[in-house]
Amino acid sequence: MNHDHITRTLLDALRPLTFAAPVTHVYNPLEYAGAAYGLYLERYGRPAKEIVLIGMNPGPWGMAQTGIPFGEIEMVGNWMGIKAPVDQPAHVHPKRPVEGFACPRSEVSGRRLWGWAKKRFHTPENFFDRFFVANYCPLVFMESGGRNRTPNNLPLVERRPLLEACDEALRQTIDYLTPRFVVGIGRFAADRAREALTGFTGFIGQATHPSPANPKANRGWETLFEQELESMGIDISSRG
Repeated sequence: MNHDHITRTLLDALRPLTFAAPVTHVYNPLEYAGAAYGLYLERYGRPAKEIVLIGMNPGPWGMAQTGIPFGEIEMVGNWMGIKAPVDQPAHVHPKRPVEGFACPRSEVSGRRLWGWAKKRFHTPENFFDRFFVANYCPLVFMESGGRNRTPNNLPLVERRPLLEACDEALRQTIDYLTPRFVVGIGRFAADRAREALTGFTGFIGQATHPSPANPKANRGWETLFEQELESMGIDISSRG
């Protein structure tokens, strides 16, 4: 079991799934941005990890552009040193173009998360020596007007097979990385981790999502995040 196998298995499980209105467009960056995602796994995803942070699903200006979870373009390209060609989804929403590493937009959630990692650990090698960041679901769901629809708001008949595929991928990822801590970034990711990882003997926790749509995140997210990690017993000091 390795990341390549986990990714292929997840892609095979997701391809047959269909989603009806109000969802009109579905992006899967593991497919069209797979080159960048592969570099991320190769450079920074080798076991073992102490802490795995789990997001919900890609944002339109982050992972949807770069293929990297919370993948704010400047942090991925300049800090992680990952740049790769990005293709196009099969059906592109006119309000959500995929421009890859040329995208001029910045995803606030990713800028906050990776900005914290850079500030605290300085180099990606220091951070990824202990941490890994994954998304529970790799798919982006958009409505006709361009609004995101999160996985938890899909109808049950569509949500059930999606969660089954993503639960299995999460289990395989945790088995491969053997962390002591799994931290859901936001309630949905934490709940899915608790549901999927029933045999996990480590600690599963929840941290505040850095999205600007979350009022708590706009009042000093870095400090709050560090306090939450410390309350779980995670040492956030850089060891580099």
